[in-house]
Amino acid sequence: MTPFGKAVSRSALGIAMAAGLAAGFSAPATAQRQPKAESVSPGFGKVAAPFQKAVADAKTRPNVVAAKGNPAALSAALAPEKAQFEAMMAAAATPVDKYNAGALALGLGQLAEDPAILRRGLTIMIESGKTPPADLPRLNFFLGQTAFQAKDYAAAQTALQAAVSGGYRDNDADALLAQAYISDNKAQQGLTILRQAMDAKRAAGVVPPQNWYRAGLGAAYRGKLLDQAAFFSIGLAQHYPTKENWAGAITVVRDIAKYPAQENLDLLRLMGRTNSFMEERDYIEYIQAADARRFPGEVLSVINTGTTAGKLRAADPFITEARTIANGRVAADRASLPTLERDARAPNASAATVTAAADTFLSYGQAAKAAELYTIAQTKPGADLPRVLTRLGIAQVDSGNYAGAQATFAKVTGPRKSMADLWAIYAQQKAAGKA
Repeated sequence: MTPFGKAVSRSALGIAMAAGLAAGFSAPATAQRQPKAESVSPGFGKVAAPFQKAVADAKTRPNVVAAKGNPAALSAALAPEKAQFEAMMAAAATPVDKYNAGALALGLGQLAEDPAILRRGLTIMIESGKTPPADLPRLNFFLGQTAFQAKDYAAAQTALQAAVSGGYRDNDADALLAQAYISDNKAQQGLTILRQAMDAKRAAGVVPPQNWYRAGLGAAYRGKLLDQAAFFSIGLAQHYPTKENWAGAITVVRDIAKYPAQENLDLLRLMGRTNSFMEERDYIEYIQAADARRFPGEVLSVINTGTTAGKLRAADPFITEARTIANGRVAADRASLPTLERDARAPNASAATVTAAADTFLSYGQAAKAAELYTIAQTKPGADLPRVLTRLGIAQVDSGNYAGAQATFAKVTGPRKSMADLWAIYAQQKAAGKA
């Protein structure tokens, strides 16, 4: 039946998780330092003093004041000072000269709103060897920030690592260091640093910001790192359980794990419980995984939900065929429930028989009955325990046994663990009345 192999577009949700971490950091110009009192070389002194006065005078010059907020206009207005700046930088011969040149450069860079000048100033200050040790971590942070803004991620990593290693923690420096690695396509290193930064937040009693979780999830998605995706998915769903975040968390795990149909079905059931379907693809994959020939009642429910939400087109041949098959089977399937239960409760019933009965009851929303049968199934030789435990947990959630569900999901191992952990978060939220 070809429609059940229908291709659907991939979700953009995983990519959308890649919210940046860099927004909101302080401007590098706040790192400005006064020139050192040590003697500078005569040649440098001759150009440095006039440059310092020129920058101070330019702050109130009408054409400069009028150009504020417009870097291009500021650059034109400050053309004379920029020429003096180049002469001053060229005259800096000694370490003291260079430190002072850098400090003066920060003044012009701030006035000109020019990150390139700021970066040059910070670089020459640090390289001069005259920066007080206590100031080095802070200056390295601002140097790393300007490098990051210039998309020079390797330089940003070096400077920001020096800042963090030196004990600088303001402005979420460690998070910006993580972003520098992530932006440089070094997701594993970046995510390791980001998780350390999140650990520090939690140790201080602070929940890490939502955009950290979203950025981590996006990086894990692009890097196809399932363990990392699971971590950030769980945290995002736990601390920021919006419909969009549940959708992103589930979608990223689903795309990376590439579960077989029955595993995918249980993850899509979570998407249904959290009301986080976002696009046609979600409903289509759910219908494919449930299979109108296997769980006709559940398929009809998904079709109705999708068409009501306007995400499925009732006239779509795939939907039409799935509905026709499900309608043709649902009455007989429902009528078979007593027989299925009787056979499942027989002492010699096989694991397959009991599990199949439990699956059918679960698909019709008869959660309490399904939970009883899954409990029996897990004792049978040859039972697929990860699948049985996952579905026992789902049945417990649906029947209101949230503590039991969390305990059950905690027992799931193997490829299903990531999905079970997400289900456990949902059970926890249900128990707290937050879902």
